[in-house]
Amino acid sequence: MREVPGVADARQGGDMTVGFSGAVAEYYAEFRRGYPSEVFDALQEVFELSEADVVLDLGCGTGQLALPFASRVRSVVGMDPEPDMLRLASVAADDQGIRNATWILGADTDVPALGALMGERSLALTVIGQALHWMQHEELFRAVSPLLRVGGGIAVISNGTPLWLQNSAWSRALRGCLEKWLGTTLEASCGTSSRDRLRYAQAMESAGFVDVREIVVEYSGDLTFDQLFGGVCSAIPADQLPGPDERAVFAERIRQALPADERFTEHVRVSTLVGRVGVVDA
Repeated sequence: MREVPGVADARQGGDMTVGFSGAVAEYYAEFRRGYPSEVFDALQEVFELSEADVVLDLGCGTGQLALPFASRVRSVVGMDPEPDMLRLASVAADDQGIRNATWILGADTDVPALGALMGERSLALTVIGQALHWMQHEELFRAVSPLLRVGGGIAVISNGTPLWLQNSAWSRALRGCLEKWLGTTLEASCGTSSRDRLRYAQAMESAGFVDVREIVVEYSGDLTFDQLFGGVCSAIPADQLPGPDERAVFAERIRQALPADERFTEHVRVSTLVGRVGVVDA
């Protein structure tokens, strides 16, 4: 996820139960960018995924990672603490004819309970798509490890820099507008900075994962204003999102702040940290 930092911090440290419901979840389902196919190809190769495997998408949101995995493995488990996210993920699965996805209400702190339900060594891969900054990642890595089969592992994916922190005139203008509207400074990187990635990699190694490395996919693309605005609204907690009567004013405020003659081009760096489980004791 790419939440507006400084506004949604109530979810930090495993408390992921508040904020991303209702209209926010709907914006999330419609406007959050997906992941390049190269990411799924790389993960399938690294972890030798097959039609016999189960993948856990932790903090799955509305299924941007879970659903594309469904055609590559036996089943996918999407786990998220927000019921509206899971509801919309289920709707998307039905619309795509996907029948091998299961949706479970829960946060990172519920992984041990999931393990008790599924059994040890039942997962081939646990994937976390830009949600790790809301989790207790050191404890999570240790809890996930016993659930992974031999050759399996974990992948932590950063799906680009937040819209308001990119190196462009439109992004800087967006940031200034949002800071003024929300009354807060937007500085946190949502787990996308090189420092964040190094910290996560070190924690993975400390938890016993081996062959920890980064796989990078980069691309560029243009956003329409509706896509930009929808992406912003998907990142604002429900209690901070302007109501329906005020949302048009919010959109116009952003539109007026942005350079009139500039394309909204994103240069997206998708970073995937992978680590495999070490030798499993007999």
